[in-house]
Amino acid sequence: MSKVNWREIELKWQKKWEKAKIFKVDIDKNKEKYYCLEMYPYPSAALHMGHLRNYSIGDCFARFKRMKGFNVMYPMGYDSFGLPAENAAIHHGIDPEKWTNDNIEAIKAQQKSIGLSYDWDREIYSHDEKNYKWNQWVFIKLFEKGLAYQEESYVNWCSSCNTVLANEQVINGKCWRCSTQVKPKFLKQWFLKIRNYAEELLNELDNLDWPEKVKIMQRNWIGRSEGTQVEFKIDGTNEIIPIFTTRPDTLYGVTFFIFAPEHPLVEKWVNGTKYEKEFKKLLKEVQEIDRFKRTDIEIEKKGMFIGKYAINPINKEKIPVYIGNFVIYEYGAGAVMAVPAHDQRDFEFAKKFNLPIRVVIQPFDYELHPDKMSRAYIGEGKLVNSEEFNQLDNEVAKKEISNKLNKMKKGSAIVNYRLRDWLISRQRYWGTPIPIIYCDQCGVVPVPYENLPVKLPKDVKFTGSGNPLETSEDFVNTICPKCEEPAKRETDTMDTFIDSSWYFFRFCTPKYHKAIVDKKQIDYWMPVDLYIGGIEHAILHLLYARFFTKVLRDFGFFKGNEPFLKLLTQGMVNKEHPFCVNCNKFLHQGEYKEEKCLECGESYIMKSTKMSKSLGNVVDPNVIIDSYSADIARFFILTTANPTRELEWSDAGVNNVANFINRVYNLFLEDIEVAHEKSEIEDAFMLFHLHNGIRKVTESIDALKIRDATNVITDLVEKIRTYKREGVNLEIYNECIHILNIILTPFTPHLCEEVWEKRGKKPFVSLEKWPEFNEKYLDPEIEQKWKMYNDIIEDIKEILKVIKIPSISTIEICVAAKWKFNLYKLIQEDIKQTIEMKKIMKKIMNTDLKKNNKEIAKLIPKLLSNPGNFPNQVLEYDNELDFFKQIKENLKQKFQCEIVINQEEKSKNSKSKQALPSKPAIVIQ
Repeated sequence: MSKVNWREIELKWQKKWEKAKIFKVDIDKNKEKYYCLEMYPYPSAALHMGHLRNYSIGDCFARFKRMKGFNVMYPMGYDSFGLPAENAAIHHGIDPEKWTNDNIEAIKAQQKSIGLSYDWDREIYSHDEKNYKWNQWVFIKLFEKGLAYQEESYVNWCSSCNTVLANEQVINGKCWRCSTQVKPKFLKQWFLKIRNYAEELLNELDNLDWPEKVKIMQRNWIGRSEGTQVEFKIDGTNEIIPIFTTRPDTLYGVTFFIFAPEHPLVEKWVNGTKYEKEFKKLLKEVQEIDRFKRTDIEIEKKGMFIGKYAINPINKEKIPVYIGNFVIYEYGAGAVMAVPAHDQRDFEFAKKFNLPIRVVIQPFDYELHPDKMSRAYIGEGKLVNSEEFNQLDNEVAKKEISNKLNKMKKGSAIVNYRLRDWLISRQRYWGTPIPIIYCDQCGVVPVPYENLPVKLPKDVKFTGSGNPLETSEDFVNTICPKCEEPAKRETDTMDTFIDSSWYFFRFCTPKYHKAIVDKKQIDYWMPVDLYIGGIEHAILHLLYARFFTKVLRDFGFFKGNEPFLKLLTQGMVNKEHPFCVNCNKFLHQGEYKEEKCLECGESYIMKSTKMSKSLGNVVDPNVIIDSYSADIARFFILTTANPTRELEWSDAGVNNVANFINRVYNLFLEDIEVAHEKSEIEDAFMLFHLHNGIRKVTESIDALKIRDATNVITDLVEKIRTYKREGVNLEIYNECIHILNIILTPFTPHLCEEVWEKRGKKPFVSLEKWPEFNEKYLDPEIEQKWKMYNDIIEDIKEILKVIKIPSISTIEICVAAKWKFNLYKLIQEDIKQTIEMKKIMKKIMNTDLKKNNKEIAKLIPKLLSNPGNFPNQVLEYDNELDFFKQIKENLKQKFQCEIVINQEEKSKNSKSKQALPSKPAIVIQ
């Protein structure tokens, strides 16, 4: 056939779908809903292969569910607030809104070119004031309920982005967006009390159909621990430092106190003292070290005494206060009680600074001496040097010491969480303005609901320094809604994770503006049934989305507890790239030439790694779509690896898929060459393959094992092609083509629509009902015959390889003697259960088969040694003999020689004795 213009076909059907709005959905109480969603994408102007994979998976599943009769909501929108737009404004003088809108149009055009079946009437984007108004509404609600608050705090400051980062946005000490080293800075910031929901966020993970690794990451981030809060007073001040510890049993062993160098109290205490100069030097050094490396047990311990003492509440002992590089301000109180005998980091610090080490837990089977200890003892034992608690087992002492602290009002048993409250303040323009007004008379005043949204002003200056919102006098200067006196607006905007924390609700009611959502729509569509995205969002986005869902539930807008019932985290897209073994690194562009590393001169090897712009091993989806087609790109993505596995890009693989797609297209439209009317074994085989294919494809897609489904389809295509070549029953063949057209649609929708139309069907195949398999065609006997057919062909091929004769005249196939069939049926269950030979032989000796006992005695051990080779289905003797007679002509055509079907007892060849049920003997001459 002539070369197919795939792009022309694809554009044709994309226009038809859009015009007919076939993917638009509304509430339909007669159908079960299904909400399929990919993670809210940032409009960066161009799709990369990760996007293409994500969308291909989501679209395939959405189309499948739609054809299965579900009322499928499959929307798309854009997480359009964020720093890149602001950086574009700074560096290129481009209006952030225009830059963002242009990017949205560009990425939307690419998404449409792939043929994604979105309901585009539900499109939303974060920078639409009709949407971000509700960010502000939620914030005010949280403020009124005490769940949004302002506090001075050390924050993660990115000097390049000029903004605060949440802890989760600091990756190995660097900004997650620009990789600038993050430094702490003391600022007044807005927080949301996500910690109030910590226990619920933790407990409900058990009920989610999410990958276990994602749930583990969230559990670890929430970090629940049971322990005791102990109040240490700083001598000579009014400062009380609450310390959480899981080891109150070691409280009598505290010999010093350590603060994080960046703790604001430390700077206050050392200013103007003899410790100030050394402190500033150490603080500068510590701030340049990645926070996570500071917590490493192996880090060299650095610190200094700062002239203060803390009071141990349990024994009133004064203990010196130090600062130490391994204590982090963000963790706990930013300070630790140091128990060097029973904590390794404290032990190393004490040894370095010659501080006392006091043993308070002695092991059960030997005695510790502080001056002889080479490391801390962290095991169990009995308390010593602990006043009235001496000789108590340390586990018992934990509770007793906590009780004493409680009576003294110096502490209590509590549950603690590693999870910090969510810092949402950002010192930048392109985000949702925080709806707060500062009044000299009234203090902190929320903007009245009726005045929402607080809109972003246009008269701002993007200088690259400071917050652009502060440059708009009309925005900053306002009137207090309480006293009507001049006041100032908050110039911080919200973390963009606010936008992605509830957008999935907004998709349900995109054009509803009377409230944050239309509860009727939410009750029908939510929660999301399948959520698809990268595992890199396991903590940041997914945790915040769960928190916001619980907030909206508590506000009365949602009946459920969780936003996403099932989560699919797709694997990375990899491609081979030069790797220098000698330098132990992947080589960037300009670091290699003529198959050699330019740094060391050694030859490099090709090694698979994640696609990366910096490495230059990316593949542009546009190039693939333009060079091949959207359907070929989709099918390659879906057939190369199951969604959760890493996908290895291969140019040869794309070519193979292109060849396959062209073969399929030809198969659909070519005329039939040979037809027959009588029922033949090939017809039974074809019906078996067809209905078995329907079953396997359906099960595989349902299980999100999409590659498995494509493998079944590929195999089914080849079986239909073979059936077509060897002669078909027209009715069966047309059924095969019809069903293949339908089940291929989620994978290659444009091709399938075109074929559907050319075959004179009503539009659209995308709306056709998914086929059901018919059990009657999945007869185990047919399956066994198909296996025998394949086995006899493969066995003949293997024999021909071994004997290597130039030509063959006859192949004799000897069906086993009838008594062997009777034997197999008798012992079938015994063999599967590997019952011992004595019992099997005893059973046989009670039947007419005992006359064959000598041959049976040789056969049984072989069957027991490899029961897996025993056929699942044993045919009747006459049935098997008749079957081989039926396929005689097929074998004759395949091997171009005479085929003789014989019976073991009638054959003159001694090899016939080797025949077994389902495994006839083969003699080649």
